[in-house]
Amino acid sequence: MAKSANEYLASGPRFGEGEVIERIESFRRRRPRLLDDHVTLAHGAGGKASAALVDAVFMEAFRNPLLESLGDGAVIDLPGGQRLAVSTDSFVVQPRRFPGGSIGELAVHGTCNDLAVAGAVPQWVSAAFVLEEGFAIAELKEIVADMAAAAEASGVQIVTGDTKVVPNGAADGLFITTTGVGVIPEGRQLSAASVRPGDKALLSGSMGDHGMAVMLARGDLAIEADIHSDTASVSPLVESLLAAAPSTRWLRDPTRGGVGTVCNELAQACGLGVLLEEDRLPVQPMVSGACELLGIDPLYVANEGKFIAVVAPDEAEAGLAALRSHPLGAEAAEVGEIVAEPAETVVVRTGFGGTRIVDMLVGDPLPRIC
Repeated sequence: MAKSANEYLASGPRFGEGEVIERIESFRRRRPRLLDDHVTLAHGAGGKASAALVDAVFMEAFRNPLLESLGDGAVIDLPGGQRLAVSTDSFVVQPRRFPGGSIGELAVHGTCNDLAVAGAVPQWVSAAFVLEEGFAIAELKEIVADMAAAAEASGVQIVTGDTKVVPNGAADGLFITTTGVGVIPEGRQLSAASVRPGDKALLSGSMGDHGMAVMLARGDLAIEADIHSDTASVSPLVESLLAAAPSTRWLRDPTRGGVGTVCNELAQACGLGVLLEEDRLPVQPMVSGACELLGIDPLYVANEGKFIAVVAPDEAEAGLAALRSHPLGAEAAEVGEIVAEPAETVVVRTGFGGTRIVDMLVGDPLPRIC
């Protein structure tokens, strides 16, 4: 049975009697609004500022039923009855090569993952390159080779593209934009609208590996840690989950903004609450240590080879077993559940028995991570 908001939050020492409902209602009303006159780095971080920019600028101009779902890809119904997923992404990561991956691998994996969590089997990718005058051809060849290898391993073809060259100093070396197309198998439906109280939240692996790997690879911090990006195509893992848990409700890959922000997007989209268990959230010890030193919550750190799934309660055990049986999902965990109250809110129950509200990411703690 779903617990009340007071039952979930009143035990937290920061919430006094009578304050709980008022605080929850404040969170519900706190929709991102664009207040800036100029674009800032925070607008690209995937959190509140990004949501405000998308809503006030892009949704205002382009609004249509396909776009309004605000998923990582659009689901398109073809006249013949087939359904496709289409997704576009840009990659501007710095440095371009980091422990565990490169901008080339990210460009393929990121697009394939957006298609996979839309329920599609990735098939085709287009790639557009913005090159800065003076960029080394040898490095370009290496990056393109990384893309080719990632595409082959992911089972997709790079079928079209474009190249532009801009003057020296205008593009920080190289930017890549990709668009992917995948086919959605018949009968497969994933949406926030299908999420119900009591559903279980599964996380396919540890949080924050990619964001911390990129941050430390920049060399700006006196921190040394053997942290590698988790960049990978999650499509095979998604298919394993859906075979074992065919009633899976919703999927999303927690890239910019991390698990915390994605769970907030889910809560707002379905009108329900997400209760996470802090002691079940998988984080590698080195990632946890680096985050603690930097004052960053791992819930907000980007991932590039993980996804969150909301599954029916009676399929959670089978779904988790399927994830753990795959090399990419060895650290998968059931991390929480969907609750009726507090609605449109994400709550973490701490290891000490208290609770705290997790808002969307504010600011930009890790710029240029994808």
